Amino acid sequence: MKAVYTELHRSHDPQFFLVRGVVQRTTEQPERADRLLAGLKAGKHELVAPTMFGQGPRARIHSPEYLGFLAEAWEAWSALGNAGPEMIANIHPVRHAATYPTHIVGRLGWHTADTAAPIGPGTFAAACAATDVATTAAQLVLDGEDATYALCRPPGHHAYRDMAGGFCFFNNSAIAAAHLRQRHERVVVLDVDVHHGNGTQGIFYEQPDVFTVSIHADPTSYYPFVWGYAHERGAGPGLGANLNIPLPIGTGDDGYIASLGVAKKAIDAFAPGALVVALGLDASEHDPLAGLAVTTAGFRRIGAAIARLGLPTVFVQEGGYLSDILGANLTSVLAGFEEAR
Repeated sequence: MKAVYTELHRSHDPQFFLVRGVVQRTTEQPERADRLLAGLKAGKHELVAPTMFGQGPRARIHSPEYLGFLAEAWEAWSALGNAGPEMIANIHPVRHAATYPTHIVGRLGWHTADTAAPIGPGTFAAACAATDVATTAAQLVLDGEDATYALCRPPGHHAYRDMAGGFCFFNNSAIAAAHLRQRHERVVVLDVDVHHGNGTQGIFYEQPDVFTVSIHADPTSYYPFVWGYAHERGAGPGLGANLNIPLPIGTGDDGYIASLGVAKKAIDAFAPGALVVALGLDASEHDPLAGLAVTTAGFRRIGAAIARLGLPTVFVQEGGYLSDILGANLTSVLAGFEEAR
């Protein structure tokens, strides 16, 4: 399986992470990519550089206001003269009868769902590069590859059409799905990250042509808390095209594989032409954001279950944080997929 990667992700090196009122170094560090690269090398995957697609793929998913904000944010923030080393909002409007702000502090609040997506001087460049990685992986599948892997950093599945959040700025998985939609009438996004793919759900919530499925730790006691419940099924033309499968905290291999069986029945019924896997590896028993307890052998079983969907597949890297087992888990899930193909 070809793997798309660029070193441009390194320009995004966030420091701030607020956990229950305590400021910590974020777990979304450049070292994540180094460990994932080690996993790709262990699996003998060919590395491919991304093609630069420009703004087009991002504009299919994100609003003009949001694209403009991210492009201008750091320069406007720096011009304040008394601002901190990272952009972190102190206001998050709920948008009830609200007016879109013009000041950078107001725009920062408008376009961020939480404090977990600090913007630094290189964030926009890295986020744009990640969308090129995802789009290139999707294009390779359109060009005839059976499956590809996109090492995207920063990740994307918490990003809405016009909001960053949860370490995410552009929704790489949604961008890959929209690219595949140029040829396929129906596409599915299967999110196996430990966190609910709330941004992806929000982007496609009223669309009947993209089926969003998310298997994740129960949001009653886990991020993102206010999205990811089983009753969220889509709206309008998209009613029925969203499936959430929340799992009890601490669920291990067997429970996770059972949930994939439920997802497979729904995906088969939707009859998509292609699949995007939002590949979070943070369901690991060793992940620092402990929510589920999947083993390295369990990730191999997950990969095999995904392969049995029998669809052209783009794996887009989402979560999976600093642990000694991170690279091995990536090797395992891709090996399981290839063995079952």
